[in-house]
Amino acid sequence: MRAATERNSRIPPEAAAWDDFAGAIGYERMDFADPAGYERLAERLERIAGERGTRGNRLFYLATPPSAYTEIVAGLGRVGLDRESRARGWSRIVVEKPFGRDLDSAAALNRELTRVFAERQIFRIDHYLGKETVRNLLVFRFGNGIFEPIWNRRYVAHVQITVAEDAGIGTRGAFYEEAGATRDILQNHLLQLLSLVAMEPPIAFEADELRDEKVRVLHAVEEWTPERLDRDVVRGQYGPGWVAGEAVKGYREEEAVAPDSATETYVALRVGVQSWRWAGVPFFLRTGKRLPRRATEIAVQFNRPPMMLFRSAGAEPEPNLLAMRIQPDEGILLRFAAKVPGLGLDVRSVNMDFLYGSSFTVETPEAYETLLLDAMLGDASLFTRADEVEAAWRIVTPINERWAARGATGGGGPEPYEAGSWGPAAADRLLERDGRRWRRP
Repeated sequence: MRAATERNSRIPPEAAAWDDFAGAIGYERMDFADPAGYERLAERLERIAGERGTRGNRLFYLATPPSAYTEIVAGLGRVGLDRESRARGWSRIVVEKPFGRDLDSAAALNRELTRVFAERQIFRIDHYLGKETVRNLLVFRFGNGIFEPIWNRRYVAHVQITVAEDAGIGTRGAFYEEAGATRDILQNHLLQLLSLVAMEPPIAFEADELRDEKVRVLHAVEEWTPERLDRDVVRGQYGPGWVAGEAVKGYREEEAVAPDSATETYVALRVGVQSWRWAGVPFFLRTGKRLPRRATEIAVQFNRPPMMLFRSAGAEPEPNLLAMRIQPDEGILLRFAAKVPGLGLDVRSVNMDFLYGSSFTVETPEAYETLLLDAMLGDASLFTRADEVEAAWRIVTPINERWAARGATGGGGPEPYEAGSWGPAAADRLLERDGRRWRRP
């Protein structure tokens, strides 16, 4: 473990601190279905509380297959490891995504968890919410007086949210055949970013107040009809191609993938948020594997001025744009028009670019580093609540059901796209219908 820490940690461990920490590392081997194993675990934790002075505080992290969640939670509850008191300390549990595979399974999992742990004890982790730029989005919106007044339908033409990956599925073929891009990225990462961009200011920067506003955004997403599902949702699957100068194979040639697989590795959609602030503003969301580069970005494009006074000056400048880069080059870009130096009146678009790496001298913590510390502190602001998870599934489940129904009747599967491209042509047409085009992060 020390070798792994030295290899991966941004802060090398000090010898004395490591020795003290290593003395507390233990491993209790057990079968998830063995009641005696949970009794041994409870006894050991009680012993550790006395030896290490933990006051009984416990954080359980379920780094297990989701299918084992309910069995483990029930076992912890049988031996009282969920109980809290002033004398016993706190008890919390962290669960990883995917949290269910549709609305019904997510609701059932929520019921099983809350039979043992109270909602305030459950921390559903999504590492995207721990990324520094995602957290800074709230400060950017609500800590500055110049952006929030124009953060609405009067000034914003449309919003694009992109989660692009240049990698394929690697050794995760079996998982990806079950999940696809919709369950893997859209249901959690993309909809989390959407809710943070579109939410109203919370009455306080507290966990429940913040999550209340995010849930309201998800409930405000326009309901699907069969016609809109066919028109406004695009799915694709990467074929062979070239990425970063290397030839790569297609999805159907990957390990543990069916040769006739209809699983999507790309999804793009157009959604509307039916709120006073955003009525009429389209939000375009997309994610895909084997795209030209790894990049996550929120791009807010503003309306053009009511009159273009400088048409005679040459090319018309592009509309104002605000781009928040989540990864890999964390920062914020603002595009505006400026006059080119010289005797004529030549107008060009220029960028003001803020980079975290060059503006601050401190290292950015890893997302999990932030989130695990928050879980130990009991701060659930960046964790998803039960109703938030179910609200996201209400958006995504009809998409998967529509695709399944079309597949059963011989409908078209995912549109192929070449690895190293920006996705299927249908995704470009999705924006071209509105006279727009995807931004290239």
